[in-house]
Amino acid sequence: MRFALAAVLLLAVPQLALSDGAEKHLLRYKLKTGDTLRWEVDQRSSVTNSMEGTTQEAQTKTVSVKVWKVIDVTPDGEIEFLNLVERVRMENKLPDRAAMVFDSTKGEEPPPGFEDAARAVGVPLSSIRMSPRGEVIDRDIKHHQPAADPHEQVVFLLPEKALEVGESWVQPIDVLVKVPDGGQKTIVAQRKHTLKSVSAGVATIATEFLVLSPTTPEIDGQMAHRMVKGEIRFDMDRGRVLTQRLNVDRRVLGFAGASSSMHLVTRLEEALQPAPTEVASKP
Repeated sequence: MRFALAAVLLLAVPQLALSDGAEKHLLRYKLKTGDTLRWEVDQRSSVTNSMEGTTQEAQTKTVSVKVWKVIDVTPDGEIEFLNLVERVRMENKLPDRAAMVFDSTKGEEPPPGFEDAARAVGVPLSSIRMSPRGEVIDRDIKHHQPAADPHEQVVFLLPEKALEVGESWVQPIDVLVKVPDGGQKTIVAQRKHTLKSVSAGVATIATEFLVLSPTTPEIDGQMAHRMVKGEIRFDMDRGRVLTQRLNVDRRVLGFAGASSSMHLVTRLEEALQPAPTEVASKP
């Protein structure tokens, strides 16, 4: 079971006024050693498959708290952090079966199929060192998850230069997919981001996943869950994401034969949680 651990921590330097009056915004990561940030992530999906006259629908819902713990910031701005899932509640509903639920806060044995997810709660999943722009310099997997997506976006790559509102940048990505002969094929894709607006210190970014290589219905079926479109809002002054909303609504015909069809709908909503208030103890 995959966690949506994808996260964005951004900092914009003060706006740069150009000679023609336009404003540009330079986005860079900037965190402090000892910072701990938490996001509540609500992810829901529904997939309806039709094959040979039979239609089945499966639904999943996952609510989790993901955490970034900053363990080092070098003088030149490189940031090292641990990412983990602090708690999770997962619910699966398969055709003709009762819903199966796992809640990590209950302290109970996980139902069959949830064992890997249970083992991944509360432990560092990976240690990541990145540049101020978000280029991953080193990634050390601390806890192996058999079902984890190797292409999962943990760090959001920032633009190389300052941008005006309306300008875009892209993050190239290659995805390995299976082909009918049992081999694999590389699909060239990219994540495209556009700076939509900046207001009251909050920047809004539109994001979407685009496939550039020719595909087949079989490949489209494997790529469907990646075809997200959405919006990210971040606090430029404090340098961290406020909310993230990503959606998929994808229909694929012929993904498993001429008469097959798939309809995938997913929604991910992520929100930064307030830092705990420190209260002085009484003498």
